[in-house]
Amino acid sequence: MARVRVRARVRPGLSARAAVALALGVALAASISGCSAAASADSAGGTALATSAPTSSASAVPSATSTVAATPAATATPAARASPAATATAATPAELDALYASTRMHSMTLDAKLATMFMVQVPGTDPAPMVKYLAANGPGGFLLLGNNVPGSAGALRAQLAGVTLTAGLSPLVSIDEEGGDVARLGEDVFPGADQLKSLPVEETKASFTQRAALLKSAGVSVNFGTVADVTADPGSFIFDRVLGTDPASSSARVAASVAAENGSVFSTLKHFPGHGETNADSHTSIPSTDLAFDQWQARDAPPFAAGVDAGASLVMFGHLSYTSVDPEPASLSARWHEILRDDLGFTGVAVTDDMLMLQDSGLPEFADRSANAVRAVSAGNDILLYNSAIDMSQPVAAIRAAVQSGQIGEDQIDESVVRILTLQRQQWERTHPAG
Repeated sequence: MARVRVRARVRPGLSARAAVALALGVALAASISGCSAAASADSAGGTALATSAPTSSASAVPSATSTVAATPAATATPAARASPAATATAATPAELDALYASTRMHSMTLDAKLATMFMVQVPGTDPAPMVKYLAANGPGGFLLLGNNVPGSAGALRAQLAGVTLTAGLSPLVSIDEEGGDVARLGEDVFPGADQLKSLPVEETKASFTQRAALLKSAGVSVNFGTVADVTADPGSFIFDRVLGTDPASSSARVAASVAAENGSVFSTLKHFPGHGETNADSHTSIPSTDLAFDQWQARDAPPFAAGVDAGASLVMFGHLSYTSVDPEPASLSARWHEILRDDLGFTGVAVTDDMLMLQDSGLPEFADRSANAVRAVSAGNDILLYNSAIDMSQPVAAIRAAVQSGQIGEDQIDESVVRILTLQRQQWERTHPAG
């Protein structure tokens, strides 16, 4: 197969601090142009609050895309009328969400920011322990497993109704709802990858449209459901879960899956940079391959690139090693995070696979949970995922120490938190429509 070059897509962005400066510029522009305010005071804290409709954009980093011309006054002098019209930048809905998130981020302590970067699983269908855990630890969201799911989507929605964060933001509630072999909701009878890989692409779109609607009705906001891995080997443990057995077929179905979910739930691509190059199971080991980078570009990168272009909000990093690029697992590799953001142009939320899988590998270098958390954040992950209600205090303290020592820049933490809060803001808007 001819090599497919992953093209770099330039997606300019702003740091969290620059976003605040842009917020002031937006307010000034609205004043100059006489436009009505695009943001109102948050009822709980008085922070700037977007009133626009929710956006499906995965990016938490704003970029100016439109301008508003100031109309000269009728009494202006001829010289003034002859001069070019002043222009003022108008914010897009995505920018307003990111500006809101940036404002909220700057009101948070360092420990609160770090806690937001955790997503955990609290077992059971009783919402009380989840509410208690949220109040005590402040994670950015929760993972639902089978033991969290009652008999129907409606019952799950009622169960989650009391799990709230704060006015203007909703906690992220995630689930692995791929369909087929991996389905948590009994009402998900729609085809999964085991069938979809052999059906026309339109069937993938139809299946994930219905799946996303079911999840939305259940109160779920994040679906870890799009497997962008590629393999044609029936012996691979991931084979039944891949949407395509070659780069082209996988890319088409991955893009269809993401497009179908956008607007209902936040779509996630997994397991970057691709689990199809090894038959080993990352739940119990650190799978490894010596595949060359140019071969990865041709075989494994295209489905992830297609999903990014389709608007995926999150990308999940696998605990697997491509030794020709970096001997570290991709989830702990700064190099693989650079490739995702710089080469594939991803601007959304990077999330690890379950961090406890590193310890479950049995390798001594991954035995320390807190050290693993520091390495994962240092590599560039925005969210650390835990398949258990861990004691967050120890890893949070370890990451705090790494920030205070300069090992991890606080600017990096701020950017991660803005990305997370932006999704939380968008989920709030979905569940609290204006008007």
